[in-house]
Amino acid sequence: MIYILEDAINGVLMGSIYGLTALGLTLIFGVLKVINFAHGSLLMVGMYAAYWSIILTGMHPYVALIIVAPVMYLFGYYLQDIVIKPIFKAQKDVREPITVIIVTTGVWYILDNLTLLIFGPAYRNIQDNPLKGKMLEIGEMFISVPKLWGFVTAVITAAAVYWFLQKTRMGRAIRATSLDREAASLMGINQFKVYNVAFGIGTATAGIAAVTLVPFNNIFPSVGVLFDIKGFIIVVLGGLGSIGGAILGGIIIGLIESIAPQFMTATWTEAIVYGLFLVVLFVKPSGLFGVKYDW
Repeated sequence: MIYILEDAINGVLMGSIYGLTALGLTLIFGVLKVINFAHGSLLMVGMYAAYWSIILTGMHPYVALIIVAPVMYLFGYYLQDIVIKPIFKAQKDVREPITVIIVTTGVWYILDNLTLLIFGPAYRNIQDNPLKGKMLEIGEMFISVPKLWGFVTAVITAAAVYWFLQKTRMGRAIRATSLDREAASLMGINQFKVYNVAFGIGTATAGIAAVTLVPFNNIFPSVGVLFDIKGFIIVVLGGLGSIGGAILGGIIIGLIESIAPQFMTATWTEAIVYGLFLVVLFVKPSGLFGVKYDW
């Protein structure tokens, strides 16, 4: 019983990090109404940014947040402004431009292959990592310290994003644009600036998630694909556009991946995750906390 409890706690911790990786994805969808297929690649870029920040400066892995988060925000802001905004302007009468999905898929391939070209296929990790393998002993249970820090980071980030959206002028503009961009434009809101900011915040949260993963996860050019798939499942489970739903959806996946292998093979564990994904799609397509819109 103690081992199941230990697995459950570590599953919640890892699941919260999964939720953090999906937080930016659900935020971008909630505002732009398009699926960002490049989100996993942006997470990968954030992991490389964190890795080199730590290697070149010798700073603590989590101190890298002060570098990675602003850099990733600017990267996402200008990626939206330069690459995606022209499509929205060209197809301003289309609520959900399919071309954006194609473009983000192209960005995904470009980023992955450019990273492969520059850094090669080798797996990288931080050798002098003060958090690597560190465990917190509670009775007979051992809790992963890096994942515990990741859980704290995920909760703080989700709360900060929620506060920003609810309490700030730009946050209210983002929520207004997500509900009806035409009406928001008539009220004087610059919808394209809102898109840039929302995409920047979504990319910054991917960067924060990257920093939480670097202490215990290998870094390689296609690492984003692993979290991209989970991110889409989490967004569907929690609800498109729901911040709390993203964290809860991640925790559900984390619990399944952590506890189920105690009773079955890893293959069946994956089957349960995808089965749950399909059930939610059929029973409640808007997700656990999603709101039904005319999307």
